[in-house]
Amino acid sequence: MKEKKVPSPFATLWGWAELYHTSLYSSVVLAILGVGCNMLAYFCVAAIIRLLLAGANINACWPWCGLMLAGYVGKALFLARSTALSHTATYHTLRDLRKCLLSKLSRVPMGTILGTPSGQYKTTIVDRVEGMEPTLAHLIPEMTSNLLVPLAITVYIFMLDWRMGLASLVTPVLGLFIVAQSGKTYGARWQGAVETGRRMTNAIVEYVGGIQVVKAFSQSAGSYKKYARAVEDNAQYFVDWMHANQKYMASWQSILPAVLVTVLPTGLLLWNGGSLAAGNFLTIIVLSLGLTGPLIAAMSFVDELAVVGTNVGEITKILDAPELNRPEQPVPIAGNAVQLKGVSFTYGKTDAEVIHDISLDIPPGTVTALVGPSGSGKSTMAKLIAGFWDVTAGTITLGGINLKEIPLAQLNQQIAYVSQDNYLFDRTIRENIRMGRPEATDAEVEAVSKAAGCDSFIRALAHGYDTLCGSGGGHLSGGEKQRISIARAMLKDAPIVILDEATASIDPENEALIQRAISALTKGKTLIVIAHHLGTIVNADNIVVVDKGRIAAQGKQAELQESCPLYALMWQAYLGSRDAA
Repeated sequence: MKEKKVPSPFATLWGWAELYHTSLYSSVVLAILGVGCNMLAYFCVAAIIRLLLAGANINACWPWCGLMLAGYVGKALFLARSTALSHTATYHTLRDLRKCLLSKLSRVPMGTILGTPSGQYKTTIVDRVEGMEPTLAHLIPEMTSNLLVPLAITVYIFMLDWRMGLASLVTPVLGLFIVAQSGKTYGARWQGAVETGRRMTNAIVEYVGGIQVVKAFSQSAGSYKKYARAVEDNAQYFVDWMHANQKYMASWQSILPAVLVTVLPTGLLLWNGGSLAAGNFLTIIVLSLGLTGPLIAAMSFVDELAVVGTNVGEITKILDAPELNRPEQPVPIAGNAVQLKGVSFTYGKTDAEVIHDISLDIPPGTVTALVGPSGSGKSTMAKLIAGFWDVTAGTITLGGINLKEIPLAQLNQQIAYVSQDNYLFDRTIRENIRMGRPEATDAEVEAVSKAAGCDSFIRALAHGYDTLCGSGGGHLSGGEKQRISIARAMLKDAPIVILDEATASIDPENEALIQRAISALTKGKTLIVIAHHLGTIVNADNIVVVDKGRIAAQGKQAELQESCPLYALMWQAYLGSRDAA
């Protein structure tokens, strides 16, 4: 079987810009015309020298001076238009690429997202995508034009005298060879730079994020040492890279523009021997002076060619990530009953199985509580029901329909999910709550806030419902953020509500208020609750005890106290912690 050919990073990037190829091609043509107009000055100077050597009147030189001026004007106009076209096409491409990445993230399993280090998606979607800008907007038009125009000049020199053509190529070819040697390791070096930069970023995020704990335990010196070492390693990496590459940089920057070193001696020998006319000699001197400028400009983009591989690789890793395979067309769902049949689940392809052959019926309109020790699999079960992952084995059905047969958009409409660390956007409180149902009125937002027990504290804020939450809800306390998240889920009015330890950050007074509100507002809905505070789920229709990825027991509160030693132990621990408080 023939192995499928993997496209090059540049071919992949060019494919992403497919809608804007016409603009990019036009940009290249205009850039070539612009550089050509700039080189026109050298041809005009050569022509004027020929006229003067031939004894022509000065008036014969004025047209060439006019043509030189026209060349400068043409250069400005063509290059300005080329830059406008390439940048417009580039930023549209980057916009489309970011939209595509965000759309992709909505289709990949939640496990893929949760398993990615903090900040990695930001780095890829913001920094790596932005890193495509020099390649598309500058490298394609400018490097192309800066290579083609010197090629045309070289051809013209060869037409005047092939020997002088060879002489004019010696230092440029040698300089380009040195550049090629330098570029062999650039890709690997850049990948290393990305890795050491990532380690430094993680160290900074860890230090800043945990600075309260660091100071509380007087660990500032030790933590700063770790941060300082990461910063030092990052700086040292680039210093070492510079030292390793400096000999190449100094060599090609010295050799490539030294074209007269070979052109002048060769030309003098040929002219002295009578085989090279003085006019042609002077013309070649002038043209060779303009030969290396565009080449040096083109070499400034060599680094971008090496960087493209790393940037495209990180972006492609997201775009090629496995997706939750779901149909597009909505399906009829009969009721809110949830059923798990022989469900097993494994994180990734090599990790150990965390859910083992679980079967569970969750009738519509009931309250089902999932309890168990930390790490027992409660939250994983809830996320599987919400469709965050596909089960490894078995089936989960909603209204008799396999979750894999329900489009993601339709499934999201059926389920409201509230976790302990629900995220708030840096928008107003009103806008954050309204995200549960964008068409909701202000009155509906405020009504559900009252039911969720957050109306009073919202109105006490300086700007009330128009108060900005801050990034991640940073302007609010943990309990306040949680109540707003619950209000948002209530406003969604989905037939199935999953509360994953949603009251963990709420004080006892508000917890009791929210429990009453949840009981009233979720009447007729299927409610799945995960809680460490067992006192909040004593009236559940079914309490499911999960231990080590299996269902250890299930039933009502009184039954489990008698029949399940694990639940009895957990209940006693809960009572002890409550009494201690």
